[in-house]
Amino acid sequence: MKAIVLTLRQYSRQFRQNWLEYLILFGGLDLVNQFLIIPFFRWITTFVLQAGEIPFVSYQNVVLILTHHPVVVFSLLLELLCLLMLIYGEFMLILTGLQEIRTVKFTWHHLFQRTWQTRHLLSFGSLVLLFGYFLLVIPFADVIFRTPLLAKIQIPQFIVDYLTRNGWLVSALVLFYVVITVLGLRLILTMPLMAYRQEKLLPAMKKSWRLTKNYKWLSLLIRLILTTVLVGIVTGVFYIAIYLLQLGLDLLPGKFPLITAVINLSLLQMGSEFLAIWAGTIILLIVVEPLITTDSSLGQQIHPSRELITLFSLIFIAIGFATIVNNTLYLMGNGVQRPITISHRGVAEENGVQNTIPAMEKTTKLKPDYVEMDLHETKDHQFVVMHDENLTELAGINKAPHELTLKQLTKLTVCENGHHAKIASFDQYLAAAEKHHQKLLIEIKTTPHDSKEMLQNFNRRYGKRIIKDHDQVHSLDYSVVTGLKKINPRLKVLYIQPYNFGNPQGAADGYSMEYSTLNQDFINQAHWKHEPVYAWTVNDDSIMKQMIYNRADGIITDNLGELNAAIKDFAGKQSYANRILNYIIILPTTSGIEP
Repeated sequence: MKAIVLTLRQYSRQFRQNWLEYLILFGGLDLVNQFLIIPFFRWITTFVLQAGEIPFVSYQNVVLILTHHPVVVFSLLLELLCLLMLIYGEFMLILTGLQEIRTVKFTWHHLFQRTWQTRHLLSFGSLVLLFGYFLLVIPFADVIFRTPLLAKIQIPQFIVDYLTRNGWLVSALVLFYVVITVLGLRLILTMPLMAYRQEKLLPAMKKSWRLTKNYKWLSLLIRLILTTVLVGIVTGVFYIAIYLLQLGLDLLPGKFPLITAVINLSLLQMGSEFLAIWAGTIILLIVVEPLITTDSSLGQQIHPSRELITLFSLIFIAIGFATIVNNTLYLMGNGVQRPITISHRGVAEENGVQNTIPAMEKTTKLKPDYVEMDLHETKDHQFVVMHDENLTELAGINKAPHELTLKQLTKLTVCENGHHAKIASFDQYLAAAEKHHQKLLIEIKTTPHDSKEMLQNFNRRYGKRIIKDHDQVHSLDYSVVTGLKKINPRLKVLYIQPYNFGNPQGAADGYSMEYSTLNQDFINQAHWKHEPVYAWTVNDDSIMKQMIYNRADGIITDNLGELNAAIKDFAGKQSYANRILNYIIILPTTSGIEP
């Protein structure tokens, strides 16, 4: 631990000497990515898909796109190629900057020139290797290589949740992360070798593998973990100090507490970004320091040019002004609206068996705006309330809903969370919901075994009741969205997106988006088109508050009681100190510079 503290002091001293350059390097990349590159690539993706008349990309239509839309495939591959080159350029800029910034003759022009010269280290054939390398270092994107573009790539949380339900899958997932961590650590010097030794990609990977063979990478990992923990402690102390200061200032009369709250929250945001850059610089220096050529100027004070200071000051003032305006609105409670509360599969805090009437009746006592539930078509073309495509887990029968009639299905008992209940038909479930004046969000599940008339039958039997009850429909199958809107335009039908791939488009009236890739940009784009966005499935208090802060229109959750409490805490009347505390809670879930 003492060695870690000494290391922090050593690199903190280097950071203090050149803090402005480091701030511009890392903060500038954050800004460029957040406000230019990422929106541009999202726009290009949306434009390409629109030109090909493809409203979405998912497992449902990927084969169709590959076989029938060669121009779209070529365009998306070209976009991926450009994205890889940009990520590579960011790596080179950061790594080269760590060395260049500490020289007496440092200039930004020379830094960009050196970075541009590294393009010859790549060939077209090596881009596949580059893609594989980036996948390996994704776990270190926010810890070591703080490249905002790479950090945006993530596995949707619902996939991780699915993989962790089975013991074998959990073991496989743990093994996968162990392997990818070891490989990532063994190849961690690849990019530094390219930046500092002008090695090409494949030789650099081989050399990194050799260098780390006898390298104390386990010791390095421990140092990185301990450094991250110490940085976390420093950051936590900073957050607590701001909160406690505002707690005392809230006792003062008049508008003074609001003014100080705006200042304190702005300081917290700016300070957190500064601390992140400080920590990222130190951790990266720990990794690459042995490869950086020593320079006689090390330890000398670098004086930024007047032009650089002017430019930085203008950027700082612009960001500061936008931050102050946004923070004032947030602290006054403006723009923070109560989201629609939606009970996932009709349960709340495991109060019954999912998609059953007894669970729904208990859940209505918590007053959700909507109860979300699932439908499957049965063998006799009726509709049963069921999520899974197989009855094994809940009913202990290795059968699919389409293999049994509705009468056979409604005789079965399902068990979950220590509760038992009968499977319900949609007629029974809808009648029970109407009895309790409970609105429904109906998810239509599809399989290859569904009848061709399924949507027509659904609309004929339930369309008028759904509209009268102000219920909504959503589905993972986009053909359900387009089909129902064509059959009955008055139905409100949302499209369920498991991944945030582009800007919202298509025939849907709104979107249900998996929360881990849902961001404020997608929500804003949908709101400009007057389309709601629901986040699913959000079961964590801090994520709930993040979705409220991002202005999601609805939140789908298994923990309705916790969601009600989170909304009351976040959107209700409270002290300025507690609003700052709520922001601190959601801060780890934000990325980049977002006021």
